[in-house]
Amino acid sequence: MAQIKRIKVGMASCGLAAGAQAVFDELKKIAGDIPVVGVGCIGHCYCEPIVEVETDSEPVFYSRVQGTADTAQKILALSEDGRFEIPALRKKNEMVFVTKLAGRIVPCDIEEYKANDGFSALAKCTVMKPAEVIEELKKSGLRGRGGAGFPTGMKWSFLAAKQNPEKVMICNADEGDPGAFMDRSMMESVPYQVLEGMLIGAYATGATKIFIYCRAEYPMAIEHLTIAIAEIKKAGYDMLPGREKPLDIVIKEGAGAFVCGEETAMIASLEGKRGQPRFRPPFPTDSGWNGLPTSINNVETFANIAPVLNYGAENYAKIGTPKSTGTKIFALAGDLKNPGLAEVPMGVTLAEIVYEIGGAKPGTVKAVQTGGPSGGCIPADKFDVKVDYDSLKELGAIMGSGGLIVIGNDRCMVETARYFLSFTHKESCGKCTFCRVGTKRMYETLQRITEGNGTEEDIAFLEDIGPKIRMGALCGLGQTAPNPALSTLRYFRNEYEAHVKEKVCPSLACSALVDLKLNPENCIKCGLCRRTCPVGAIDENFVIDNAKCIKCNSCKELCPKKTIQRVPRGEGFNSNNK
Repeated sequence: MAQIKRIKVGMASCGLAAGAQAVFDELKKIAGDIPVVGVGCIGHCYCEPIVEVETDSEPVFYSRVQGTADTAQKILALSEDGRFEIPALRKKNEMVFVTKLAGRIVPCDIEEYKANDGFSALAKCTVMKPAEVIEELKKSGLRGRGGAGFPTGMKWSFLAAKQNPEKVMICNADEGDPGAFMDRSMMESVPYQVLEGMLIGAYATGATKIFIYCRAEYPMAIEHLTIAIAEIKKAGYDMLPGREKPLDIVIKEGAGAFVCGEETAMIASLEGKRGQPRFRPPFPTDSGWNGLPTSINNVETFANIAPVLNYGAENYAKIGTPKSTGTKIFALAGDLKNPGLAEVPMGVTLAEIVYEIGGAKPGTVKAVQTGGPSGGCIPADKFDVKVDYDSLKELGAIMGSGGLIVIGNDRCMVETARYFLSFTHKESCGKCTFCRVGTKRMYETLQRITEGNGTEEDIAFLEDIGPKIRMGALCGLGQTAPNPALSTLRYFRNEYEAHVKEKVCPSLACSALVDLKLNPENCIKCGLCRRTCPVGAIDENFVIDNAKCIKCNSCKELCPKKTIQRVPRGEGFNSNNK
């Protein structure tokens, strides 16, 4: 029998939310001399809590571990029960670069990071000239992973060219997209890797000050970064070659404003001002934080730097596609079996991500929303598209930071667009009229359509105002905000027309256009529906009063015989259709 060397419990946010603390405590009680440590997320969030048992041969993984003494005993005995085969689920993920150490090392242990080639890329760079480091990044073809896809080496060269004794480099860790959690996971799991990328960036560009702008809703990420920065300073990594004083590294907690993901709004927030974008030029590399030359990259971009330089720029450039090299981390969410993180080579198809990695069943998926709330919806018949910056743009979507939401067949695409516009119009900073007023009007129009009060003129209005907002908005938030409406109109116009012409929601998802109908023949009168109804819409004879019903679906979900169904409005009004 294999000998156990160490037990690792996934204790990132996803693991803790699933009950990892109890698992950790139980293992700690009975493990004796065997070390039990907390690690980050390996990406398979749907299987948390996950335990990895390091042995003198192959590691053994356990998924959905219960925090009980009995389960802990089974793990220590290396039981076959509950084992989790990581390689099988990562069959499309052979080339793992950025997430290689995530969930495999103790996040804040600098010695373990160093034992796994940590800071080796920094050591290589500091014997090179700064210009040579930037040239390597240009050869790699690495593009910014924050959404715009601007070449990283080129952006760094702009900052390096500025002859100023003080320069600033900012890590955008705001991650405001609903459903996106790539950056959070990297900061929680491998904070030293993110910081090593920033140290290399500071050396290559001559930056003297580093900001990490992290949303305050990420307490674990902030805690791990704080510990890592202290250890970096203790080890002297902040004293870059040729510098007279150490690099200044500061964490700034953001208040969660989506617009602060835009670089000039983020800079304003860092200066203590209201987070609003400004006109460019001047660009941040000319005049950024407090007028100093400033460059911004997101967390995933910085997490790429060390792996790219260790692997070799030319080798890295061979991965992916010629214009979108390397790998990309996606946060999979929505109507699929395996939500979590997936790092894949650029150029794989959406079908591979959604079906083979995400585990969604073909035929059950209507579309995918890529690029967050300002992204676009791509229909299932287009899933053969290669995932790269240019191909997605051709379909009316964007890569974004990597959020990928799978939309099932029972979802309404008009409601999906309304949902995303409800977010973006509220998050508008209000500075420019196109975004402040335009997104509000788009949202109101979509709301009207989902309530059954829309007209054909409303559809024409959406198609007219959307491109105008794109052209006139000041920043990326406003420029991309119309995407959900325009992309769903492009591919799912029939659903819009059904809402406005027939006053029907084909998916039976828009509550204002549906009734609830109870089939009395199968009803066993158990009373669950009556007890769970929050508004008393079901009487003692088990008749649903649709005038009272708020369509919350509580009765439908609890009914043991599935006798309650959503039907088009009018078919179940005020009765059970006896």
